[in-house]
Amino acid sequence: MNIGEAARQSGVSAKMVRHYESLGLLPHVHRTDSGYRQYSAAEVHTLRFIKRSRELGFSMPEIAELVSLWQNRRRASASVRRIAQKHADELAQRIAAMQSMQQTLAHLVHCCHGDERPECPILDDLAGAKQGH
Repeated sequence: MNIGEAARQSGVSAKMVRHYESLGLLPHVHRTDSGYRQYSAAEVHTLRFIKRSRELGFSMPEIAELVSLWQNRRRASASVRRIAQKHADELAQRIAAMQSMQQTLAHLVHCCHGDERPECPILDDLAGAKQGH
């Protein structure tokens, strides 16, 4: 199938298909005599794997490692688990940091009168001025 059909079946844009191929996530695909890429069902399946990995927030190097492990039937599942656990831990740290930001902002919004006065605890905090909490 051509790149447009592979993109449609995998849910990945043709531009990203070419990008993933350039990164080596897809093997060099067969080309017609006129130079058009021809994709097999296996490559579409790999594209779906990559897409799902991206949806879960894995980095491109992590995805490359996961694709390699996925294609290696002699892999140790411990290797896959290590990558997934590291990513889950990083997500937990990012979530905690974002929750802290949200709590700080909610507190600042609560402290701001939002009226015609020029005093604003939000701006004071952003400027680094000390304020009573």
